[in-house]
Amino acid sequence: MADCRKSVPKVVAQAAKAEGIRPEKLARSIASGRAVLPFNEIHSPKPLAIGEGTRVKVNVNIGTSADYVDLKEELGKARAAVKYGADAIMDLSTGGDIGKIRRAILKEVRVPVGTVPIYQAGMEKARRSAVVDMTEDDIFNAIVAHAKDGVDFVTVHCGVTRESVDALKRSKRITDVVSRGGAFLVAWILRNGEENPLYSNYDYLLEIAKEYDLTLSLGDGMRPGCIADATDEPQVQELITLGECVQRARKAGVQAMVEGPGHVPLHQIVANVQLEKTICDEAPFYVLGPLVTDIAPGYDHITGAIGGALAALAGADFLCYVTPAEHLCLPSIDDVRDGTIASVIAAHAADVARGIGADRDMDMARARKALDWEGQFRSAIDPDTARARHERRGSSDGDVCSMCGDLCAIKMVSDALGGGKKPASRPRKR
Repeated sequence: MADCRKSVPKVVAQAAKAEGIRPEKLARSIASGRAVLPFNEIHSPKPLAIGEGTRVKVNVNIGTSADYVDLKEELGKARAAVKYGADAIMDLSTGGDIGKIRRAILKEVRVPVGTVPIYQAGMEKARRSAVVDMTEDDIFNAIVAHAKDGVDFVTVHCGVTRESVDALKRSKRITDVVSRGGAFLVAWILRNGEENPLYSNYDYLLEIAKEYDLTLSLGDGMRPGCIADATDEPQVQELITLGECVQRARKAGVQAMVEGPGHVPLHQIVANVQLEKTICDEAPFYVLGPLVTDIAPGYDHITGAIGGALAALAGADFLCYVTPAEHLCLPSIDDVRDGTIASVIAAHAADVARGIGADRDMDMARARKALDWEGQFRSAIDPDTARARHERRGSSDGDVCSMCGDLCAIKMVSDALGGGKKPASRPRKR
């Protein structure tokens, strides 16, 4: 991307318009590294800004596994995610023809698409021998291949170093490493006794990113996998390294954001956000959840949304959704929808608290006051579900719902105040 301090590129102006902010202001944030705009011209997605001065964004992970490979279903997940408000998609495929799946997803959606290239490098090596037999060329060639396909941002676990592995050995962690990319590199370092190529050859990574205008998402390979492991030495050691990587990326003219922890109890979330913002000089913060408890399998989209709302209010910029299938199985299309909606609610709640986007809530409030059901559906994050639930148990009075019926508080007081009027929407058929 052109140096935003000299001129405002068209994509920056388009992203600024979507945010309702001045293009020059967004350009300054991008130039300082406090905001990013993932945009690979090969893909040319709808311009999207993440970071300082922008609304909170939501990423949705999709992708195959070795057990389930169905390209049609993955494309359905991508469409569902975008329909329900996802700002970006990440393809985390590890099964089937990974390149074909990635290219199909890039063709399917116009939102920015991210990947984790080391997954493909590791899986292709595993088919012949083992993940730990990856070479530096395997890792970097995968990154180049993804960039050439048009991927807009890539997760690279540059902070999983020999030093952070030593910290892991010293720690009393319960869940060790739960990041798949992080596990690949921890095992690789322990097997080969060498430094992580993504760190030792970080300058080469920056050259690739610069050539393809690839945004780096600096992965949290040492993120906690349970709330008891949160904010421990391995996590913080990695974060310190990522702060160094952020500064080096900025000097090279490469966009970078930082990925954050997964499982964090409520009382540590604000501190985690503040820690990242301090160590990484306000780089955009991309958090998985965070999940605030470990005991809700089947409902982790809720635990993730609780943590995500608090993290976003504290300054996190990008929420990676969590589905009800987290920790249990590969998510279905319905799981993706439910996870997306939960994170979109969390992001919107934080935005409203920060003074962004409350007009939509005002529209809903006015529609409710007027018993305008069509207006309520239009303002809803998920109009289809709202309509279906409303119609599932109808009321004998077409103005109101069956929860209160003739005892509807809004209608009763409106009539008493003389504000009763003909309903704005037609009574439902019974």
